[in-house]
Amino acid sequence: MRKMEKRPNIVFIQNDHQAYYRWDWNKDNRPKRPNFEKLASEGVKFTDAYCASPLCGPTRRTMLTGLYAHTHGQYHNYTDPAYVHEVYLDTLTENGYQNYYFGKWHAGPGAAGEHGCEGYSYTDYGNPYQSTEYKEYMKKHNLPEAVHRIEKCFYVKGISDRGDWDGMEEGADYQCRANWCGEHAVGVTTTPKETHESFFLAGMACDKLEEIAKSGDDRPFSLRVDFWGPHQPHFPTQEFLDMYPDFHIEKYGNHDDTLEGKPGTYHRERNVPLGENDLLIQPSTMPWEEWEVLIRYCFAHQTMIDAAGGIILDKLHELGLDKNTLIIWTTDHGDGLACHGGHFDKGSYMCEEVLRIPFAMKWEGVIPAGQVKNELISTIDFPVTLLDAAGLSFTKNRVDGKSILPLVTGKSVEWREDLMSETHGHGYGEDVMARVIRYRNWKYVITKDDIEELYDLEKDVFELHNLAQDSKFQNVMEDMRARLVKWQSETQDPFRMR
Repeated sequence: MRKMEKRPNIVFIQNDHQAYYRWDWNKDNRPKRPNFEKLASEGVKFTDAYCASPLCGPTRRTMLTGLYAHTHGQYHNYTDPAYVHEVYLDTLTENGYQNYYFGKWHAGPGAAGEHGCEGYSYTDYGNPYQSTEYKEYMKKHNLPEAVHRIEKCFYVKGISDRGDWDGMEEGADYQCRANWCGEHAVGVTTTPKETHESFFLAGMACDKLEEIAKSGDDRPFSLRVDFWGPHQPHFPTQEFLDMYPDFHIEKYGNHDDTLEGKPGTYHRERNVPLGENDLLIQPSTMPWEEWEVLIRYCFAHQTMIDAAGGIILDKLHELGLDKNTLIIWTTDHGDGLACHGGHFDKGSYMCEEVLRIPFAMKWEGVIPAGQVKNELISTIDFPVTLLDAAGLSFTKNRVDGKSILPLVTGKSVEWREDLMSETHGHGYGEDVMARVIRYRNWKYVITKDDIEELYDLEKDVFELHNLAQDSKFQNVMEDMRARLVKWQSETQDPFRMR
């Protein structure tokens, strides 16, 4: 346990489902995230942060418990076993922290209120636009409820059939009336940006910070804001679309992947017309010019979320609450947009696009500024790090993660040289299980009852050439298999891949 005169405040900002590709193939057009990059420049950015599982429910519970899904049991978004493992929010509450949580939960049963938090949080995926709090906030600030004009939408078997997103038609104005708001669509928010969920959450968080500053209460606080975006639907306002004028982006490096040498998971696609009978149509049914439209809206959405997060950071500074405060900004998992044959949304495949995530942290006076780190870190590490910053630790059960703080505070620490991620599939009736090992330039994937994968990410950043069956790399394969066995043993993973 770390000893300190006064425990720090903790601010944790989380985006949802963010495309965070290795943009080196196209330096001219990439998402504009000035506030995230400013935070990183004032502290540290990690280039190789990964999610423990590329799906909301599993990795979000991981970020509460420091455990892989194979232990906490949230295999899919709606597996929803009861919470029996220690949650970092509870531990902070038990040790005198004021806890505030605003935004998406989607981490199993209950919500943040069941874990010592005040604020705004509902169980399941949720739809902020239908909440009482949203309607009251819009009324308080004399704002209309959000309206979006649809540019492009997809038919999704099993969702569109049941009418969750009735009224969503290309060229039409649209308001989400469903109990969840993950529409597979792009368009423009025609009402003021403050009507968008991201600015709604940022506004509530800033109101709470004002209240904390005025209260004179010297107890440390933990503030967590979980945006719904940049998960689809990508509905930026025109202001943010205009930041990408005359948009053109070179075709993504694996967009035309034939999927030769890939497991069956890569062939699944539920969005029509991209897929038929849940199988990806190749070549893509949309020309690249149409994909560019989707990517432009995705990038503008990221920039809008960045602006909303920036409001929170500016308010912290304005109120002087950024002193002795650990700030982390990350996302839960990646996005498969345009990758490997032309997918929309993530899936049960385990490519870099869905696994790799942004991560930046700042703690003035503790973390030296301007660091860029390439150590392998994961969502299993995030809650352990938050507790470590508070001088606390998980004590009621083992955890799989480690604190990142020694890596960024100049301490000598022996860090992991490889890292495991896992999936139990995307759900929806899929019987999928896979494990990933990252080690140096190598990436190994084994999907149960399917082929193995091996990629040299230094030479093959787009994962086009599966080397698993190449005799020249069998020593590498044996080493990676052994590393996986070690990770499974150390994390008590009961599922065998071979």
